[in-house]
Amino acid sequence: MPFVPRFLAVLALLTLTGVANAQAPAKPPSKSDPAERAEYIRSHYTKFEYRIPMRDGVRLFTSVYVPNTAGAGKRYPILLTRTPYTVAPYGLDRYSPRLGPSADFEKDGFIFAFQDVRGQHMSEGEFVNMRPHQAMKRGPKDIDESTDAYDTIDWLVKNVPHNNNRVGMWGGSYPGFYTSAAAIDSHPALKAVSPQAPIADWFWDDMHRHGAFNLALAFNFFASFGKPRPQPTAAEEWERFDHGTPDSYQFFLDMGPLSNADAHHFKGGIAFWKDIVAHPNYDDFWKARNILPHLRNIKAAVMVVGGWYDTEDLYGPLRTYSAIEKQNPGTSNMLIMGPWMHNGWQRTDGSSLGDAEFGFATSHFYQELFFAFFKHHLKGGEKPELPDALVFETGANRWRSFDSWPPKQARQTRLYFQPKGGLAFTPPTGTGNLFDEYLSDPARPVPYTAEILPGWSKNYMAEDQRFASRRPDVLVYQTEPLQKDLTLAGPLEAELWVSTTGTDADWVVKLIDVNPGKIPGWSKADDEGGKRNRGGQQTLVRGEPFRGRFRDSYSSPKPFKSGELTKVRFVINDVFHTFKRGHRLMIQVQSSWFPFIDRNPQTFVPNIFEAREEDFVRATHRIYRAQAHPSFIQVNLLPALGE
Repeated sequence: MPFVPRFLAVLALLTLTGVANAQAPAKPPSKSDPAERAEYIRSHYTKFEYRIPMRDGVRLFTSVYVPNTAGAGKRYPILLTRTPYTVAPYGLDRYSPRLGPSADFEKDGFIFAFQDVRGQHMSEGEFVNMRPHQAMKRGPKDIDESTDAYDTIDWLVKNVPHNNNRVGMWGGSYPGFYTSAAAIDSHPALKAVSPQAPIADWFWDDMHRHGAFNLALAFNFFASFGKPRPQPTAAEEWERFDHGTPDSYQFFLDMGPLSNADAHHFKGGIAFWKDIVAHPNYDDFWKARNILPHLRNIKAAVMVVGGWYDTEDLYGPLRTYSAIEKQNPGTSNMLIMGPWMHNGWQRTDGSSLGDAEFGFATSHFYQELFFAFFKHHLKGGEKPELPDALVFETGANRWRSFDSWPPKQARQTRLYFQPKGGLAFTPPTGTGNLFDEYLSDPARPVPYTAEILPGWSKNYMAEDQRFASRRPDVLVYQTEPLQKDLTLAGPLEAELWVSTTGTDADWVVKLIDVNPGKIPGWSKADDEGGKRNRGGQQTLVRGEPFRGRFRDSYSSPKPFKSGELTKVRFVINDVFHTFKRGHRLMIQVQSSWFPFIDRNPQTFVPNIFEAREEDFVRATHRIYRAQAHPSFIQVNLLPALGE
């Protein structure tokens, strides 16, 4: 089946100009009513269940759906997903209501395989979170997720009838990690992989941010996922934790020090929580779970997918793409980054998130491109001319293509903190110890969202920040209204000169797009029509916390000396955003972001997970902005198109 003309037109536009018209996205992928889709699958596929033996004898439960038209000269590729979250429903007479990433895959004809990873649900063996990769394997007992994927693929192509000896893998979040692992030293039949929002290193994504603990996500996730499974089970539902309140901010504040999580709630029943507590620093336990150095000997074509507004795994796709690019010269490796929440490219149409609007259904073009990628590599379909990086430019609301990410044409510069809350590209000229200060109180931490909810927010990464900027414990720096569009592309880096009256501190830096107070063209009719007036809105573009104790080493933390001027420098995840003419660029600095990040007691203790109530103290933090000690944010400016 050839590509649709609309897809070719937009792809050609991307290739030739590097930009896709925001008003002319590609044709949406085919859609069907969920009931109709489920009925189509039931009518056109036959389900099989296998227990596939691994090299060490452990058997992994795998559901396989084969098109009814297989045979009579027809062969189909295998699309495999490995997951710790269950391949339910179990039973040959019970069918999944969706098999492919979209209905297009099901209608075009693929063999779909879903596997419970080792030690989860119906598979045998022991489950290990982020199982470390073994680079050296001396025998059949040396297993990891790469060997399990290899053995699975080898068995499938040899035992599932009517396959064409070509396999693809995809998965988002934890399944994204398993997809990355499968690409290492991959099976010859594995031709294409798409790690989506892949976990890379839990000291920087999901469970931590620069070592600062992601309290709301980690607690809620492991309260269900972390429960033991001593024997294979066909149970299909996770038991959700009951907070007893819809207000997670109040729940975690009332919980008190982190040690109360286990004492009051888990009561020793969550093994990995105990591992987290035992390893507060970046030691061998966490380093062994970093998959990035092992992403080598990859022969399959790669499409890494991520979302600019992914609260869980933004670090993962950016670093996975970069590691594969550097460690596998000659391998086809592509990055797609859209304006999406976690797995939003599958779950939403991508037209908006939180207080940000993107102008059109951004997921549709990606889904069509994704289908074309797998169809080419697994079925021999027409080869799409794919850029190395297809990235969505928020603010301008358009797709852009580049031959690398970050773009080579971007240039580094600095935005310096100025007197009276100013922000400018020129260094400060003042002399002496010029600073701004605020009182940080662990009993009244700055919330990371204005939403009231029991879990963690999916919208906070594009939320209006006026609720925070009006607090006395949040410093605000902003430019004058911009005279022309300003585009930032690539990673940011914060360099702060600080001091504290305590002996430990967190530093949270937020990059914000400030709308003009009066929206051009706004009319009384807009108000009367119920349209939202975004005048003055402070839309979050990127935020990053840093645990100050790790300023010199993530493995060997050290306290601050009370009152001593100290430099703190850390990388902030990439952005691709245009601040439009008339907007302002704002930086907010604070020392809590609760309960997304746990509270720093502000008294240095060897292990914050073991901090006591009396360790939590108020402290005054200063940010310096003098000529001798300038605080700034390093950014990458992308020239305007045509410059």
